[in-house]
Amino acid sequence: MLITIHPDTPDSRKIRQVVTCLREGGIVIYPTDTVYSMGCDMRHPKAIERLARLKHVKLEKASFSLICEDLSHIAEYTKQLNNPTFKLMRQLLPGPYTFILEAGKAIPSVFSSKKKTVGIRVPDNHIARALVGELGNPLVATSVHDEDEIIDYTTDPEQMYERWSKLVDIVIDGGVGGLEPSTVLDCTTSEIQVLRAGKGPIDFL
Repeated sequence: MLITIHPDTPDSRKIRQVVTCLREGGIVIYPTDTVYSMGCDMRHPKAIERLARLKHVKLEKASFSLICEDLSHIAEYTKQLNNPTFKLMRQLLPGPYTFILEAGKAIPSVFSSKKKTVGIRVPDNHIARALVGELGNPLVATSVHDEDEIIDYTTDPEQMYERWSKLVDIVIDGGVGGLEPSTVLDCTTSEIQVLRAGKGPIDFL
């Protein structure tokens, strides 16, 4: 199913429709402030396993992230943050960053597996955050890659629908997506490391 949702003023009825699908174990493609993501309900283990199969990766090796609505969500799913990291997150989020943090106990074991870290995102995108807000807990997320050898990411939702419509349950058309992924910051040591330079600037380091 292809659902068009306005990127600035998401229709609450359509958001509820997508969230109902997520709660039933559905896989959804949706926009963020960087590239389009494919995701599912964090509290639905079989959906997470299905997401790993779609990405052709073993679940224990999958580098999925969590999409959170705001900073208040983050504290539930990570261990206590040090002051510099929390201050930086307040400065940069919502925004095009993925923070690698120590995983907290609230993360379901099927998602965290043996990994002790988790990637956390709070995208500057109304649709993504509205989905999480209505769902009541984070989305498990992974970027939608293109099969093209030159272009890494698909930006056209209709093309995504053509490719993925038989594999996922809903594709949200929230406008043209970006080509740059998020900047990934490893905050698990005393010094913040840039694991991937993406859309988010790193001149603050």
